[in-house]
Amino acid sequence: MSELVTGDAVVLGLRPAKLPSRALALAIDLVVVGAAFVLVSIGLAIATATLDDAALAAVSVAAFLLVLVGGPIAVETLSHGRSLGKLACGLRVVRDDGGPIRFRHALVRGAMGVVEILMTLGVVACIASLVSERGRRLGDVFAGTLVVRERVPAGRAAAVPPPPPWLVGRFAGLDLSAVPESLWLAVRQYLTRMHQLDAQVGWSMAERLAGELAARTGVPVPEGVPAGAYLAAVVNERQARDARKVLVAAQDGAARGGSEGQAGPPVSGTAAVRAPVGVVPSAGTAEAGAPVPAPGAEGGRVPPAATGFAPPA
Repeated sequence: MSELVTGDAVVLGLRPAKLPSRALALAIDLVVVGAAFVLVSIGLAIATATLDDAALAAVSVAAFLLVLVGGPIAVETLSHGRSLGKLACGLRVVRDDGGPIRFRHALVRGAMGVVEILMTLGVVACIASLVSERGRRLGDVFAGTLVVRERVPAGRAAAVPPPPPWLVGRFAGLDLSAVPESLWLAVRQYLTRMHQLDAQVGWSMAERLAGELAARTGVPVPEGVPAGAYLAAVVNERQARDARKVLVAAQDGAARGGSEGQAGPPVSGTAAVRAPVGVVPSAGTAEAGAPVPAPGAEGGRVPPAATGFAPPA
C-alpha cells in the first residue's frame, strides 16, 4: 500500500496495516480481554452469590461494559494507540494526519467495535477493511483514525539534518525528560521531509512543533532562532546525550572487565562509540582540550547548504 499522506500533501512515511496483521493483533487482544473477562466474572460470581437475579444481571452487564468495552478504550488512550496485540505485531492507531489518538478517538473505535467485532464476530470489520482503500474498519472511519505499521525497513529511514553550527551545544542544559516519543517522531518526520513541503506549510508545521517542544521543556524558543533550526538543534542534543550514555556504559563495562582480570586493549572514547549519522557533538561531547568554536570564530561555521539552515540575519 502507499504511504500515508496528509491533507497538506505531506508524506509521513507511515504505511497502513494490512488485514492479516490487523487480524492477528485483534486476535491477541481478544484473547487477553477474554481471559480478563472470565477472571472478573468468576470473582464477581463468588462475591455476589447471595444477590438476586436482577442484581446479578446488572453486575454482569457492568462487567461486560467495563472489561470488554472500557478496557480496550483505556489501553488505547493511555498507550496512544498501541494495545498488546498491536505492540506484538508492530502496529499503532494514529489520526488521519498521523498524530497520536486521544480519548475521543478510542471511545468511538471501542463503541463501534462492539457492533462490528463482538456482535458479528469480526465479519463486519473484515468486510469494511477489505472494501476500504487503506484497510480501515467502520470504527476508524467514524473516529478519523488509521492503523499503520510502525516497523519499517531500516533502509527507508532518512537521516535527520544536522543543526547550524552556531546552535550546537546551545541547548545542553535543556530538560528533555517530559518530551513524549510521539512528539520526537513528529519532529524527526518534519526534519527529514522539510525540503519537500510548501514554504508556508513547512513554516506553520515548524512553528507548531517548536511551540509544543518548548511547552514540554518549559523553555521558550530563543528569539531570533528559526523554528526549523531550533528543532534540529534540540534533536541533535538528544542524540548527543544518547551517544554519551552509550559511551559511559561501554567504558564502565570495559572498567569492570579489566578489574576482573580480563585481558584486552583499553577502549577509547572515539573507538568505542560513534555518534549517530548527522549528529554534531555538543559542548558536552567534545574531546578534552578541544574547544568548541564559537559562532563567528574561525572554522565555527559551515556553508548553509551543509545543514539546510541559514544563520539569522
